[in-house]
Amino acid sequence: MKSDAVTKGLQQAPHRSLFNALGLTEEEMNRPLVGIVCSYNEIVPGHMNLDKIANAVKMGVAMAGGTPIMFPAIAVCDGIAMGHIGMKYSLVTRDLIADSTEAMALAHQFDALVMIPNCDKNVPGLLMAAARINVPTVFVSGGPMLAGHVKGQKRSLSSMFEAVGAQAAGNITLDELKEFEQNVCPTCGSCSGMYTANSMNCLTEALGMGLKGNGTIPAVYSERIKLAKHAGMKVMELLEKDIKPRDIMTKDAILNALTVDMALGCSTNSMLHLPAIAHEIGFDFDISFANPISERTPNLCHLAPAGPTYMEDLNEAGGVYAVMNELAEAGLLNLDCMTVTGKTVGENIKGAVNKNPEVIRPLDNPYSKTGGLAVLKGNLAPDGGVVKRSAVVDEMMVHEGPARVFDCEEDAIAAIKGGKIVPGDVVVIRYEGPKGGPGMREMLNPTSAIAGMGLGSSVALITDGRFSGASRGASIGHVSPEAAVGGPIALVEEGDIIKINIPEMTLNIDVSDEEMAARKAKWQPREPKVTTGYLARYASMVTSGNRGAILEIKK
Repeated sequence: MKSDAVTKGLQQAPHRSLFNALGLTEEEMNRPLVGIVCSYNEIVPGHMNLDKIANAVKMGVAMAGGTPIMFPAIAVCDGIAMGHIGMKYSLVTRDLIADSTEAMALAHQFDALVMIPNCDKNVPGLLMAAARINVPTVFVSGGPMLAGHVKGQKRSLSSMFEAVGAQAAGNITLDELKEFEQNVCPTCGSCSGMYTANSMNCLTEALGMGLKGNGTIPAVYSERIKLAKHAGMKVMELLEKDIKPRDIMTKDAILNALTVDMALGCSTNSMLHLPAIAHEIGFDFDISFANPISERTPNLCHLAPAGPTYMEDLNEAGGVYAVMNELAEAGLLNLDCMTVTGKTVGENIKGAVNKNPEVIRPLDNPYSKTGGLAVLKGNLAPDGGVVKRSAVVDEMMVHEGPARVFDCEEDAIAAIKGGKIVPGDVVVIRYEGPKGGPGMREMLNPTSAIAGMGLGSSVALITDGRFSGASRGASIGHVSPEAAVGGPIALVEEGDIIKINIPEMTLNIDVSDEEMAARKAKWQPREPKVTTGYLARYASMVTSGNRGAILEIKK
């Protein structure tokens, strides 16, 4: 056992003395040491219940003969961080989480781990750490929030952001806005639509790193506590069988996850996180892989913000396994991949039933024949940009219009709310990429303002930043190369005609190559926005969005 390095032998007597200081008995030191990586805190609604999940996991580990020992992981609430300097600190925490978990797990020589994440960067950060550490590991999330209700309709956080735009446009009153504010987020848990947190928790199931229901059982259900106990018991089984994350998170498993991503209509942020996870197992994931998979994978789910259904509905319809079973019938998944159940994907999903064909469309009646995401390329995005096409209205699938150029998110929001953006415009927000931001802020405020002001079917937005899973509309993010390194998006001028063709997966600017070259010759890098602290170090190491914004040491 790895923990023998800290619990066995004469040379480890000092180590044991410190375990004694923790109150551990000799019997506990003689059992496998299982790290419980818990991101409980009192600022993220999706994490406020994780103390209960951790206690249930610890009970499961102890029942199965292990010694559970908890240590923390950080997490940022993207909703609270949205629209100000705090959003610069969201994506960057993914690497902090991976690094700090790696440090804690290896410094203390745990034999196995149970990861308890829930929101946004917390999930991929811990998946990256699991791949690095490579000891038997099971994931169990805190679960999704129940949908809220406003005027008899189910609502969620994206409804709240759009309500702000609606009020600014004079379409609802301040009292109606307050009603949204009081009712859209009614429970603990990750926000109730197919946003980034729920996308990644569902993809954790698809990867094989979480048990059935990990992504969909609501946070407030007692079934979630049972799931946590089973996760604690299951990690001991994995330890006995010596099944490790790199046995599970293979290239085929990641491609399975990308396929499920297309069927579910997940957040565009998955196209940052899957490449980063792949990087940890040595798989060079090109985001262009998405297009051939998307072309053959039907979009079966339209959860909020794309449609009127929510995570609780997906759970009742059969969850991720029911979606995977639909895909398996079309031969779209590798069924031989190992999972944390100790069984293959095929064994896990056999017999999974689609209980609601309105929530999970069957193969013969998909929302679309193609998947939820697409990667667009062209002279404006030579290395690609990402769009959640399942959340784009038909009339915006092909669009061209004049560029309205902004060098930061705040200026764009002011113009949108000030009525300066009109139907047909293409809003360009640049210098918000991984390096330029730094931190690649989410653009939920501008996309929600566009939707809330009734411009969602007539205005497009492109950025080298990224979008919240709650964004909808013709919103194209991750444009690479980013402006900060002189990508074509840095050369766009006010009024340039931008051409978007999502079916053909193209993103172009109607400016000659000669003119673009002349602009490039005049372009000068901007002074960094941040020159001290973690963000400055991050900016010096981060790669472009098309590579998952991974960190690399310059050689």
